[in-house]
Amino acid sequence: MKNISEFISKLPQSKIISSLIIIVLSIVIYKTITHFINKSEKNNRINDKLNKKSRTYLKLITSILRYIFFILTILILLQVNGINVTSMLAGVGIASVIIGLAIQDALKDIIRGISILSDEYFAVGDVVTYKEYTGKVLVLGLKTTRIQDIATNNIISIANRNIEEIQKVSRDVYIRVPIPYDIQVNKAENVMQEIIESINKIEEVEHAKYLGVTEYEDSFINYLLKIACNPERRLQVRRDCLGSILRILENNSIQIPFKQIDIHHK
Repeated sequence: MKNISEFISKLPQSKIISSLIIIVLSIVIYKTITHFINKSEKNNRINDKLNKKSRTYLKLITSILRYIFFILTILILLQVNGINVTSMLAGVGIASVIIGLAIQDALKDIIRGISILSDEYFAVGDVVTYKEYTGKVLVLGLKTTRIQDIATNNIISIANRNIEEIQKVSRDVYIRVPIPYDIQVNKAENVMQEIIESINKIEEVEHAKYLGVTEYEDSFINYLLKIACNPERRLQVRRDCLGSILRILENNSIQIPFKQIDIHHK
């Protein structure tokens, strides 16, 4: 702190004022540009004219601008305060190897961030899965991707270098309906059609389809359903569908079989 105070006291008053003006101008220009970007995004989202890819580009541009303004402001401040920026940049080549090793993870994140955008792995607004989290992509930055967990609304930041662990969530939800072997197939499939009709009436379900028998278990047969919905609402849609399935099975006097364990006694 003493060294910093001595450095500031040695600066001519005009340089201090110039430095403050540069900082204020940089902040004002950055805030103005990002304000117009955010306003444009909001207006187009309301009018439904801006697709997911365009929104992703806007988020990435905002992230890049933040880094550019920060670096340019630092360089201008150094130049104004008597430091030869040109000479300093000439030495960057020597230091770049050392710096590169120190920030290699950050560089990986930036490269991956550009890859996500150019290769369209996912975009802002998509629902993705990362480890035990499933959430909506809120921000795609140069270094990190932020998602909002649809189960808890928590915000999770993911380093872009971990893209291989991120999966884009499908619009389809698959549900297995267990029906005992003593129920004839014709009756079971009639019940499945009744279930489909009931599920299709759920507001957030786009459409439901019965796919057929999928598995033979020890005490029941699994019949498979495919339900399309907004990925953001898949948890609630699944809950609503399971409730509808239970009610229809009860109305048809069909009990979901308990898991059975055979015990052999000598």
